Amino acid sequence: PYIMALLLLGLVMGTTITVSSSHWLLAWMGLEINTLAIIPLMAQNHHPRAIEATTKYFLTQATAAATLLFASITNAWLVGQWDITQMTHPIPTTMIIIALAMKVGLAPLHTWLPEVLQGLTLTTGLILSTWQKLAPFALLIQIPHPNQELLILLGLTSTLVGGWGGLNQTQLRKILAYSSIAHLGWMILIIQFAPSLTLLALIMYLIMTTATFLTLKNNKATNINTLSTSWAKAPLLTTATPLLLLSLGGLPPMTGFLPKWLILSELTKQQLPTTAVLAALTALLSLYFYLRLCYAMTLTMPPNNLSNTSLWRLPSLHSPLLLALTTTSAILLLPISPAITALMNL
Repeated sequence: PYIMALLLLGLVMGTTITVSSSHWLLAWMGLEINTLAIIPLMAQNHHPRAIEATTKYFLTQATAAATLLFASITNAWLVGQWDITQMTHPIPTTMIIIALAMKVGLAPLHTWLPEVLQGLTLTTGLILSTWQKLAPFALLIQIPHPNQELLILLGLTSTLVGGWGGLNQTQLRKILAYSSIAHLGWMILIIQFAPSLTLLALIMYLIMTTATFLTLKNNKATNINTLSTSWAKAPLLTTATPLLLLSLGGLPPMTGFLPKWLILSELTKQQLPTTAVLAALTALLSLYFYLRLCYAMTLTMPPNNLSNTSLWRLPSLHSPLLLALTTTSAILLLPISPAITALMNL
């Protein structure tokens, strides 16, 4: 427990340093502390897959951090200052955007994310999918964006890959990884026009992903087959989960519709109707695999034949409070969207 507390403290400290810094070296240090703190958490399960996932994660994060450091030094050499918000030269700015895209797993630099997530436990996967996105996004929101086309390209590629990659998967962690890539694509699309919208989309994504991971952890489910027997273990949760998945897909009247709706309207205001249409169409791909999960969970009940053996119904050991809070937030926040938009100054 002491080591675990130390590592979680390291995670919090790394993110806090990055979020509150205005100097590139300090931001880089925060990202490095973050990476080093999560690596023992990933490798604590002594399984070849977990070790492989940890190695892949370490290599990609180290590459991205080295690129970030190189870009910030280049910026200091060209411009003569280290301030994050004062990036004026296009070359270091583009390099930093690419390095941060690799850190969070935006397509086409996404290939490590599904593989790494597949090798981890659901709890560590939850930390990787939520907490680890905060620090890079804090930097992405702060830097000026001279290159509009690069961000739109990254965003559309991510929404497309995130939808396409998840279609053929049976492993839930890989499906969640592709879902994560698609959501990050939506955030990157709008980051140069309305950073507060990116922040809103990120908060909604954190709530919905936390709820999904906790639901799967509660059901001890790691593939689609296991979902088909979850009605016997937690009937009420199984009733709420399809709504949660449709919220992740962005269907009204669930919470997930709010950021997508605001992002599409903002893109249209910025004279980018084609981008908005393409983003909306790629969201349909993601919706398909969420519907697959809903089907496996709720429409394969008896008297149908199940392809999965029923599991022991053991009492859950962890507190259901966080799961209850995140699930209700992920489903029911749309009616208070005027209050949310007023709070975020949208």
